[in-house]
Amino acid sequence: MTDTTQSTATHGVTLSPVAAEKVKSLLAQEGRDDLRLRIGVQPGGCSGLIYQLYFDERTLDGDLVADFDGVQVVVDRMSSPYLDGASIDFADTIEKQGFTIDNPNAGGSCACGDSFG
Repeated sequence: MTDTTQSTATHGVTLSPVAAEKVKSLLAQEGRDDLRLRIGVQPGGCSGLIYQLYFDERTLDGDLVADFDGVQVVVDRMSSPYLDGASIDFADTIEKQGFTIDNPNAGGSCACGDSFG
């Protein structure tokens, strides 16, 4: 007997409720409900790896997906080990406005805060 149900593998990244609301707000402003929040890492930056965080309509082979109150967060399979346990939040203060990533796997980061090693 062959199981034809499709299961979606999940990842260890979490999205805070504040960040989920901000994502929903941004998507509503764009009039889009077909986009997912994609997070990944790629070589670069002064510490070795740089985060990528953007909206994506594509689904790639090997993507890992988790849903947070209607917001799908997608991580590619290659980035997943670097992001396991990471959390995405949204800050709106005088000092900083934007998405923040707290990653326990980052051994060190640079002054710009966009790269880690």
